[in-house]
Amino acid sequence: MARIVTTHYRYKRPPKKRKPATIKVPEVVTVRDRKRVAKQPVPDDPRRLLTLAAIYEGASRTEAAKAGCVTLQVVRDWVLRLNAHGPAGLIDRKAPGHPSRLNDAHRAALAAMVESGPIPAVHGVVRWRVIDLCQWLWEEHQVTVAKQTLSRELLAMGCRKLSARPRHHEQAAGAVETFKCRSLDVI
Repeated sequence: MARIVTTHYRYKRPPKKRKPATIKVPEVVTVRDRKRVAKQPVPDDPRRLLTLAAIYEGASRTEAAKAGCVTLQVVRDWVLRLNAHGPAGLIDRKAPGHPSRLNDAHRAALAAMVESGPIPAVHGVVRWRVIDLCQWLWEEHQVTVAKQTLSRELLAMGCRKLSARPRHHEQAAGAVETFKCRSLDVI
């Protein structure tokens, strides 16, 4: 049995139609500014300017949003960016991302620790690994950093990741050269 749901205004009020807030597009957008932004390599920038130009020429925001293939909220955001920063505000910027967990004091202490090297009796290691430095940062500064993040920070500080070629402790001195010579003779 199908249930028919009706909305009766006696129990539920009809939704109010709100008029969109008026956002004024400044007249600073000149033809020269449009051409300058249109030459940008990102194809979204000309679309933004054309959408805002449609508003400036008298089209409604709905028509401008349809012309730019975006929603009304996006058009509103573009207008606010244009008002705040001018035509340069419409150009895409790099997203800020999360702030770094390491501040300058942490980086200085980390650089000093890497330069001085570990003390085997104190730190329990002979050479620093990234995971050991992560543990040291937690013990000294209570800062949790992932291995990849700390590796990126060390690379930015000018440190290089060194990895020695594994070698067996009982390997004979000339065994590698002898093996290479014999393998070349076989071929």
